[in-house]
Amino acid sequence: MRHNSLQARVLRSKRLAIWSAVWMLVALGTLAGPAVATGGAADSPATGTSSAKAMQAPAPKGLPDASERRSAHGNLVGHGGPVKAISVDRAHERVLTGSFDYAMMLWDVSGEKVDEGRRFDEHDGAVNAVAFVGEEGKKALAAGDDGVLVLWDLENGKALHRFSGHKGKIVGLAVSPGGRWAATASWDHTARLWDLERLVPGPVLEGHRGPVNDVEFSANGADVYTAGYDGEIRLFKVTDGAYQRPIYRLGWGINVLARLPGTENLAFGGLNGTAGVVSARTGEVVAELKSSERPILSLAATDKPGLLATGGADGTVRVYRSADFTLIEEYQNPYGPIWAMDFASDGKRIYLGGLDDFVTAWQITPRQPFEPIDSPYPRRFQLSEASDDPLARGRIQFARKCSVCHTLKPDGKNRAGPTLYGIFGRKIAALPGYPYSEPLKDLDIIWTEETVSKLFELGPDVFTPGSKMPLQKMTDPEQRDDLISYLKEATRPGGSDKLDEKNSDPKKPSAPANELGVDKP
Repeated sequence: MRHNSLQARVLRSKRLAIWSAVWMLVALGTLAGPAVATGGAADSPATGTSSAKAMQAPAPKGLPDASERRSAHGNLVGHGGPVKAISVDRAHERVLTGSFDYAMMLWDVSGEKVDEGRRFDEHDGAVNAVAFVGEEGKKALAAGDDGVLVLWDLENGKALHRFSGHKGKIVGLAVSPGGRWAATASWDHTARLWDLERLVPGPVLEGHRGPVNDVEFSANGADVYTAGYDGEIRLFKVTDGAYQRPIYRLGWGINVLARLPGTENLAFGGLNGTAGVVSARTGEVVAELKSSERPILSLAATDKPGLLATGGADGTVRVYRSADFTLIEEYQNPYGPIWAMDFASDGKRIYLGGLDDFVTAWQITPRQPFEPIDSPYPRRFQLSEASDDPLARGRIQFARKCSVCHTLKPDGKNRAGPTLYGIFGRKIAALPGYPYSEPLKDLDIIWTEETVSKLFELGPDVFTPGSKMPLQKMTDPEQRDDLISYLKEATRPGGSDKLDEKNSDPKKPSAPANELGVDKP
């Protein structure tokens, strides 16, 4: 019996590890396309797979290779990286968005033309979750990879409070009716409650066997629901954080959770592409929604006119009538996975976030297809053509490992990291106007070919401790040499323009539409 028990625990641990690894790939976008990249768009830093050997898929039918997609009405353009969170204040017609660029943005969408977004960027990691607080909507919350929940004053743009306690990234966020409590879901295997009136930590919700992916409050604010990698939806009391009971077990990891307005029915989306609605009171499945071939990554619900939407890693958007769960719209977004979504105030449009550094406003009623919008295709981080030219190979390495966070021109374009323009010969943390981490300001490093190589050989956690830079290592010396050769040319005045002209070829095939094409964002 003891042997069998140990074996069961080992098998369970292995299964959870596999789920965690798969979902990590999904979160990074490498499983978002028609097939998993093998030695191509998602090189392994550990094995040093050569990206120059990558095979490419054609662009989606009807889309020109590497073309510019024209601007569409209602899009929210201003972030410097992929969009990971969207929340709509329907009463005041405003939208909050969170991005890989380490910032939250606030948008006024009440007029014919979208006002330029306002940035809130005192975050030390990608912003994965955002929410308005209270009926007046004067405050907001944002949380992300740094594991910190920040309470913002939307009127003066100041951070009112920073809630710390999680030991892993925060990926889910909910605010109780009335705005007294916030709940966060974290990859540290816990959910936490935070008192927004007293500005103090609340109960820690423990028990999930793995990362917690999402949270929701009950309609009366007395209970909180959690969903995690272990495939469970659980019920906790808000007052003391006491675990009440399991509500539902899927058997696969549950990625997202949304309570349908006016009910205690919970919509969920799973790692295996399953989507459904379960009663929080009885645990019974209320509706089985259409499943996807890829994981469900986002959900949205609105009471007027009563709609529920799911977004998948395969780019599929489905809209259901929440009264009877009839599928009323289905569309395949040709531009990548749907990481975030929420309905506009009138319910006739839905805002979608993904690999693009802007939010797409898709009109549901009257129906409009996804139209080409102003974004280079393939995106800057999706290059994967083969080449014998070291500069061309270096360009690929930059596109994969650096371009999500950095530009090569004086304009940093609101990306997460500082521009690399003129980096060689510059002291670390010396670019005016960029909010560097305090520990970097004390380092005595000048950026040269040798120090840039060491950064990628050892990793930023070792070479530049305290940096906000995500873990990036390049174990292959040839890849590091290619990247540095490219950076030496591209970061000179006019250098990137010359290299872009050299590499521009409209006849080249593009990278897969649904593939992130980076090792780590």
